Amino acid sequence: MTQSKLTQPSPPSHTGNGADVPVDLSATTTVVRGIGRIPVTKVSPVIEGGAYPAKATVGELIPVRAKVFREGHDAVNASVILTDPAGNQTRHDMTPLPPAGLDQWEAWVRPDAEGSWTFRVEGWSDPWGTWLHNAQAKLPAAVDIELVCLEGRDLFERTAAAADEAGDPIQASILRATAQLLIPQRPAEDLLDVANGTGLAKAMRKYGPRELISPTADFPIFVDRKKALFASWYEFFPRSEGATYDAATDTWTSGTFDSCHRRLEEVAAMGFDVVYFPPVHPIGAAYKKGKNNTLDATDKDPGSPWAVGSPAGGHDAIHPDLGDWESFDRLVARATELGLEVALDFALQASPDHPWVIEHPQWFTTRIDGTIAYAENPPKKYQDIYPINFDNDPEGIYNEVLRVLRLWMAHGVRIFRVDNPHTKPVQFWGWIFDQIRATDPDVIFFAEAFTKPEMMHALGKVGFHTSYTYFTWRVSKAEIEEYMYELSRDTDSFYRPNFFVNTPDILPFHLQSGNPAIFSIRAILAAMLSPAWGVYAGFELFEYEALAPGREEYLNSEKYEYRPRDFEAQPNLNMLMGRLNEVRLAHPALQQLRQIDFHLALDDQLLAFSKTDGDDRVVVIVSLDPDNTVETEVHLDLTKLGLPADAPLPVRDELTGATFTWGARNFVRLNPAQPAHILAVL
Repeated sequence: MTQSKLTQPSPPSHTGNGADVPVDLSATTTVVRGIGRIPVTKVSPVIEGGAYPAKATVGELIPVRAKVFREGHDAVNASVILTDPAGNQTRHDMTPLPPAGLDQWEAWVRPDAEGSWTFRVEGWSDPWGTWLHNAQAKLPAAVDIELVCLEGRDLFERTAAAADEAGDPIQASILRATAQLLIPQRPAEDLLDVANGTGLAKAMRKYGPRELISPTADFPIFVDRKKALFASWYEFFPRSEGATYDAATDTWTSGTFDSCHRRLEEVAAMGFDVVYFPPVHPIGAAYKKGKNNTLDATDKDPGSPWAVGSPAGGHDAIHPDLGDWESFDRLVARATELGLEVALDFALQASPDHPWVIEHPQWFTTRIDGTIAYAENPPKKYQDIYPINFDNDPEGIYNEVLRVLRLWMAHGVRIFRVDNPHTKPVQFWGWIFDQIRATDPDVIFFAEAFTKPEMMHALGKVGFHTSYTYFTWRVSKAEIEEYMYELSRDTDSFYRPNFFVNTPDILPFHLQSGNPAIFSIRAILAAMLSPAWGVYAGFELFEYEALAPGREEYLNSEKYEYRPRDFEAQPNLNMLMGRLNEVRLAHPALQQLRQIDFHLALDDQLLAFSKTDGDDRVVVIVSLDPDNTVETEVHLDLTKLGLPADAPLPVRDELTGATFTWGARNFVRLNPAQPAHILAVL
């Protein structure tokens, strides 16, 4: 398979003078092989014909599937050949999936190192499967017994030679001894016992001949570090932490990077491992937004951090109220000591005061009346923000963005939360990711893209590691189940979710009652359903006041003013969020996306699901009713847990520590004070 890349082979520059990396905007094309001697079709995971790598993380189980079939009645088989970044290959035999006749095959592979991997599926003719099928059909009917025995002895002798060559004399001896048992004069039932022997089957699966091997193309998989999939995010505004108000002058003094250290300690104590900051750059004065997004701001209003740029600098500068590069470095260092990674908002837009507006006016769109177009999402207007035009000078803007990213990377930022990436060309992001991955494959990009599904999916395909999702608006049992099946089965190879329970922009309607129980329920759902989840500060204090009826925006939004908080005020969700993160860390089943199954709860206000990874199994039962007690039966399909259908199920509730013995049918009662069971299968 050949590919045309979005970049030329020149290495990315770290100096970023605006013309260092040639920008090739030609379309990506992929040449895919046709059907081989043994047909193999509908291979997955393959993204856009192999133009982009499927997603994986270290230690994550990845399903590889294909349709494999052949002419006639001889047996067919299939294997996955997995190649690691060092070029080492391993074979993983596939299993046919029911129902029979649909030719669907599957193998689960678990890559164990970061970097660029490939896989291919090999269809092959299976002489062992053909012989066994014939033996099982002919021996009981006393048909062609002598021929069956002759063919079997020849097959076992050839396989014994292969075992010898592989350095396995024990299996070779077993195979030769078995061959001698195929005596046509023996009773047919004895011969059938020989054919059906488990030891024989094991040896034949390992060393039996693979004929007419028909490989597909090699398809790419990129294996990221684990945090690209599994992480617990917490967002707060540095300017609010340590901010003080002087009533005599009606003025605020901003918090700083140095005054954030205490909050870092509190966030780490709750078990979060990513702390995310809104933009920390200078904020423009032109059309600055006042409280609640009004246009009557004064010098006392801090403005929106997303209005990036002032005479003090742009994306490569720090707001002087927050500190300087040395204090930012101290902040990153303290976060690292606490086991936190700093994620920085990357808002690719400009205030009218941004230096780019003067130095590079071609990077913006000029209207017919001569004015520069500001951002709009009618009826919303963002007069304080100019969108970037990527078509007038792509080489200039592409390389400037790359320079800015590398600057922050040099100061310890390895995670970027990208603001509104869907308003920038998808091709641009693909180019950026190619450049960053070539030198810094550990850097993670998180898409803030609440938009149409195809755009969200395309951003994932070209390289965004994770994304906001529609979880915020999935509330009913049916909505949650349908959405999780989509995320875990349909889009899992290119779209990784992060379930934020709220954001500075979004106060979901279901939280606007202020009922603490709904906050608990949504936190439990987010933390248990998704390997990545997130919280914006104030959620744990049950902040719920909306800007206006019918609006999903906060009253007195922190986007436009300082909002210092007493995070120990009662009541709060600090202990629950901390416990959820402890449970997630203890259970590999909760750290993955794909292996989730839903179970029957007889009340639509109760959601029951399980997650598994190897021997780790977790069953979660959650009430969706924040106002009333829900009691009903839950029917568990224990086969989905890899257990017999009638097995006893010893469990421990990870929220209370209580132990129970469950089974296939269980009576459950949950109430607003205790809205969930998180059951570890013992």
